[in-house]
Amino acid sequence: MKTAYFAGGCFWCITPVFKETDGVFEVTSGYCGGNFENPTYKDVKSQKTGHRETIKIDYDPEKVSFDSLLDIFIFGVDPFDGEGQFIDRGHSYTLAVYYNDIYEKETAENKIEELKNESKKEVYISVEPFNMFYTAEEEHQNYYIKHPEEFEKELIESGRKNTKLNKSAPEL
Repeated sequence: MKTAYFAGGCFWCITPVFKETDGVFEVTSGYCGGNFENPTYKDVKSQKTGHRETIKIDYDPEKVSFDSLLDIFIFGVDPFDGEGQFIDRGHSYTLAVYYNDIYEKETAENKIEELKNESKKEVYISVEPFNMFYTAEEEHQNYYIKHPEEFEKELIESGRKNTKLNKSAPEL
């Protein structure tokens, strides 16, 4: 079992595609990257703690690779937006890969460089060493399952509903 950490804007919105990926055991919503211990959703959303909304993905590397998880991540976000994601604005909604080792760091950096070269655009995905993950409040875990109507409304109002995130993920 391995763990990956991705900040992809609203953690509610990026959880489902990973939860449905073969080889992923658990996806947990939380916060990474800040300098404030035990932040709450309200703290992070205030843009004062330096944290990003992040998902923790526990997975079996024999069934799904870190590289494949990165493909799914990039497929489900707007890597060309440096100010947040869709209607969610501010640092807490910016993109990041928090790496656990040199392999993850180099894999993420290489994938970002490939995307820059292919798109001829600036890519705004920060690659940072993993430090600490704080689990978000229970109400934020598996939000799309607990509150399907509210989740659907969030997808529509945020602008994510008609994006590639809600279409088939890349073949792995």
